[in-house]
Formats: sequence, C-alpha cells, structure tokens
Amino acid sequence: MSLFSELEKFGSKSSQTVQMETQKNETTNKESKIETDKEEKVVKKIVPPEKDFILPKTTECKVCGHVFKAKTIKSGKVRRLQPDRDLRPRFQYIDALKYDIISCPICGYSAMTRDFDRISSAQAKLIKEKISANFSRVEKEGQEVYSYDTAIERYKLSLLNTIVKKGKESEKAYTCLKIAWLYRGKADTLSDNIPEEKIVKEECQKNEETFYFQAYEGFTKAISQEMFPICGMEESTVDYLLAYMAFHFKQNEISSKFLGSVLTSSTASRRMKDLALDLKEDIIAQLKRK
Repeated sequence: MSLFSELEKFGSKSSQTVQMETQKNETTNKESKIETDKEEKVVKKIVPPEKDFILPKTTECKVCGHVFKAKTIKSGKVRRLQPDRDLRPRFQYIDALKYDIISCPICGYSAMTRDFDRISSAQAKLIKEKISANFSRVEKEGQEVYSYDTAIERYKLSLLNTIVKKGKESEKAYTCLKIAWLYRGKADTLSDNIPEEKIVKEECQKNEETFYFQAYEGFTKAISQEMFPICGMEESTVDYLLAYMAFHFKQNEISSKFLGSVLTSSTASRRMKDLALDLKEDIIAQLKRK
C-alpha cells in the first residue's frame, strides 16, 4: 500500500510516491421495542454531538498568508479516558486525534497543530514548489466534523508536507503513528458481523500495521539523531513507546532493552514504570509459551 494513497484528489504529483433478536411472542416484541425506543431517546439526550466539542480558530498560513478557520478541540471540553497500551489517547464521545492537523485550503500546507507555525522560509519555498503548485482543494465547505477518512487524508497530506520540507524523522514518525491510530479508531467503529464492514475493517487493520511499522522505524532513527524531548515526549516515554512497538513486532530483545531504560530511569514517572512492568510480564509470558 502506498503511504500516500488517496492523495491524488489533492492534485499532488508526490501522492503517487443492530438487529434486535426475535422474541417468542408479539407482546414481548412490542414491549421490547418500546423500551428500546425509550433507551435510544435517553442516549440521544446524554451523548452530545461531536460538533459540540469543535471550535473554529482563526489561523494564518505561514506559507501563502491565507487566513482561514481551523477546527480545533475546545480546551477543557473533552474528558480523557484510559489510553491504549501504546499511549494512544482516548477521549469521551470524540476521537480528538482527528482534529490535530491544520491544513491550509488554498496552498495545501499541512502540519500537526504544534508544528504548523514552525516552518522556515526555505521550507515554505519547498512547499510552494512541490505541494502548492499542484494542489487542488477538495474539502467541503461547512463540514462540521471530520470523518475518519477525511482525518486520515489530512494526516497523509501533512506527512507528504513533512517529507517535502525535509522535516525531522520524529515528525514523520509521529505523523505515521497517528495515522495508524486513526485506522485503529476507524476499525473500532466497524462490525465483524456485517460482511461489508468486515472487509473495510480488515483493510483498516492492514493499513494500521503499515503505518505503525513506519512509525517504529522512524522513531528508532530519531532517537539517534535528535535531542529530547522528541515530539513533546520525554526520553522515558519514547523508550516505553518503542518497547511496546518492538513487542508488537515480536522483537522481544529490543523491547526488553528499552524497558530496561525506563525501569532504571531516575526521571521516569511511576505510571510509566508501571506500564513498563506490565509489558515486561507480557514478554516473560510470551517467552514461556515458546
């Protein structure tokens, strides 16, 4: 799979590179339906729509100077939930990851929120020459929220921008990691019991693996070239992340090495060390099964 599949629509040449169960009698069926309808109404009242968490923020593009509204998450509005074991953040009612890319609708310059304003004049020149010259706007006007597909497209465009502007290995790796997490999020919304959705889910899982591996390789290179913090993460956090990713790819020796760094670190948090200890137990259990 091409890392930049689905980007052709942007005009960039570089884009190449639940049925209810049947009851025994009609009375029970009707009663069940009434109760279900009541429950659904309650759910609709309790669960706020995704747009309630979104705030349009005025942003100026550092490449072309265009001023536009970028969708951002309202500060303090979302509640964090328990993250995945590889530190993928989870939030109540919304996948905030979908809104961490700012993309200029005019020239195509795109980057993660924390990096959008961090661009040199030389990098802006490269973006104009290799992205903007072929960019075609496709995002719909008035789109209140982003679907997973739209969010993934925006991240891929950001990844392409990072490569074109010769960004850091860590920036490319972190973008790939977040794309993998988005594919995981999309897969979570799909059912194994519906044939059409199962096919899409399997494709999402394959794509997640592809970008996950790119992220793993990228972070491995980054720690030998860059100073910490890397992408806002301290050394122990990156070490744990790499340990988990190595374990995922069945590289237990490498995983154990990174875990050792976390467990012996004087600056690693108690939470990070607890995560490392849990992962260590998983590696030991896996080795015993062999």
